[in-house]
Amino acid sequence: MKDIAGWALETAKLSGANLCEVRIVHERNRALATKNGRIGNAQDAETIGAGIRVLAEGAWGFSATQDLSRDGMQKCAAHAVEIAKASARVKTHDVRLAEEPPAQVDWGSPCVIDPFGVSVEKNIDLLMRIDAILRGVQGITLAETNMNFRRYEQWFFSSEGSQIHQTRTVTGAGFAVYSFEGSEIQKRSYPNSFGGQWMNRGYELIDELKLEDNARRIAEECVALHKADQCPQKVGTLILDSSQLGLQIHESVGHPIELDRVLGMEANFAGTSFLTLDKLNNLKYGSDLVNVVADATEQHGPGLGTFAYDDEGVQAQCVPIIQQGEFVGYLSSRDTAAMIGRERSGGDMRAESWNRVPIVRMTNISILPGENNMGLEDLIADTDDGMLLQTNRSWSIDDKRYNFQFSCELGWEIKKGKRTRMLKNPSYSGITTEFWNSLDAICGKKEWILWGTPNCGKGQPQQVMGTGHGASPARFRNIKIGTAFS
Repeated sequence: MKDIAGWALETAKLSGANLCEVRIVHERNRALATKNGRIGNAQDAETIGAGIRVLAEGAWGFSATQDLSRDGMQKCAAHAVEIAKASARVKTHDVRLAEEPPAQVDWGSPCVIDPFGVSVEKNIDLLMRIDAILRGVQGITLAETNMNFRRYEQWFFSSEGSQIHQTRTVTGAGFAVYSFEGSEIQKRSYPNSFGGQWMNRGYELIDELKLEDNARRIAEECVALHKADQCPQKVGTLILDSSQLGLQIHESVGHPIELDRVLGMEANFAGTSFLTLDKLNNLKYGSDLVNVVADATEQHGPGLGTFAYDDEGVQAQCVPIIQQGEFVGYLSSRDTAAMIGRERSGGDMRAESWNRVPIVRMTNISILPGENNMGLEDLIADTDDGMLLQTNRSWSIDDKRYNFQFSCELGWEIKKGKRTRMLKNPSYSGITTEFWNSLDAICGKKEWILWGTPNCGKGQPQQVMGTGHGASPARFRNIKIGTAFS
């Protein structure tokens, strides 16, 4: 791979580039799914190619190719330089980069059992057994299961001297059930909605998820929702489970802290941000219990935002975003970091594959657990009057990431420290900073889960990226509840 990248690096230099980065990516994906006792999807795909990004005459250029011959790489590099020079004609300023020392690294994400070493037949058998348990519950009208594996191997070379080889193995699985009754549809998912749980791990994750053990309970909850009372509309106390809080972080913290949105460089997908530069170190984002980090390091966990180096060769870091409620950090690239006077990028540049230019993306954006031993049941016992909402069903947030509304699959009324009745169609809404400032309790480390979100969309053309969000259940006061279905 070094020789292949070298042909591009040399051509870019001779063509007038001041900087050249070559990413060669070999990717394999396996996706399996069932739907009501039949195979819904069985796919195994593989791709390899190179993306070349250059800086010439103060502007960026990018080109990609699957032709890894000398001629193919030289043509691709020359094309990238040509695009950069064309872009330079309309530039408003020269691109400047925060410094980053070159690195020579060989890294792989944790993987005990190679998921591609497990037969498709064994995986389908497991999904079919889950499907049978789900549809064995009277009232279930639709059952869907899925299992997904991805191996992403990348070689990164730069004209600054970096030679970085990384391999990430991703495993994900889950199921969902639906119950149709009259004009009403109820849904339950496990262990999370929109695909279950995903991590940078091997097949060992499948066993740990205990999918079969939880199938009947989830199906019975789905059917029971039809007989549950409607979630009342009120202003009150809200407890979110860790999976819903993870998505709340994604939408109301993760996206607004992307510096390319803040600077107006990205607005093609889901808008910009309310976090203008004057708010950095000058905004009470949340209560004193709110501590959020952007952490791509292995120490944080094997989330979908975990790696050793990002896609412009910046080392993975733990960057404070909110400290005791104060807003202190953005997600950045080398050029956006330089634009706001930062000496180093936070290491947040990532590309969907070899044929996409890296853009600022979330890594693992997580709220840190409380410094206590409080579990979810302890938090419920400490709540006199409130509601517990579990598992996201849908969401909406404005293009500044300020006003939002979420609905969940399942709700529980809490009275005098105990769960009382099940509630259907629960929802809540709010304003980002008011919401986070209303947090008055968060559970400790034993309840903290690093959730994987495999389908975050951004950019034009759209790129899909995996992100991670760690959270423990938390309690919020004076929240508008139940308005979505009133």
